[in-house]
Amino acid sequence: MGNARLQSIHVHPVKAFRSLALREAVVEPWGLTGDRRWMLVDDGGKVVTQRQQPRLALAAAELLPGGGVRLSAPGREPLTVPVPRAEGTVVVQIFRDKVEALPAEGEAVHAWCSAFLGADVRLVYLDDPATRRPVDPRYALPGETVTFADGFPLLLAATASLDALNSLIAEGEHADEGPLPMNRFRPNVVVSGTDAWAEDGWSRVAVGEVDFRVAKPCGRCVVTTTDQGTAERGREPLHSLGRHRRVDGKLVFGQNLIPVGHGTIRVGDPVRIIE
Repeated sequence: MGNARLQSIHVHPVKAFRSLALREAVVEPWGLTGDRRWMLVDDGGKVVTQRQQPRLALAAAELLPGGGVRLSAPGREPLTVPVPRAEGTVVVQIFRDKVEALPAEGEAVHAWCSAFLGADVRLVYLDDPATRRPVDPRYALPGETVTFADGFPLLLAATASLDALNSLIAEGEHADEGPLPMNRFRPNVVVSGTDAWAEDGWSRVAVGEVDFRVAKPCGRCVVTTTDQGTAERGREPLHSLGRHRRVDGKLVFGQNLIPVGHGTIRVGDPVRIIE
């Protein structure tokens, strides 16, 4: 484990949009700066992700100073969206959680997103990540919060585990779908230099200067079957995860993290297993 390193860092400025690779990132209590502070909701206020709209994989968001984003997507002119001024929140629903958020300002923003998807959606912003959405209390300490990520501040994946999973896919009935790239799993931090599935046994880990608790394995959904470059869906990796990586009824790959400290992580940082 002495050679374990942080291979890459990824944020998703708008939930379900394409990931953005960074050389370094600031770790805040609720996740990496700029990660999933924006998301789309439908006309009932419920989150819209690649589960319902795989086409979101083709949209991108560039982080701007101050927290705004510049949206781009096939067939659309790029659009700059500033952080909304705090003039009244709306309640949105992300899975089981009801969360207050600020609507993006201007109907042009919502029209842009709706036209791209061919569905009525609105873009919202998480203005106060320190208070808006608690982490699942089964895994969290009091006061721990999360952004619009699925459930936890960060997601870690290991290159050795992906290699092992791709070997399983190659031996299976959908071998033609592999090997899969890491972006299928939409992690925040990717670690190299470990044994395959070593992360299953971690409970506390340090990445560079920042410590994290390992909360639980990440249960995977249909998004992992979505090619992030074409938005087309297949059967893998869920078919192989179902045969080889079923834990408590979930198909698991990667580990959810909760920051214990704060600081900046950088590509190439050593990764140390504390316990």
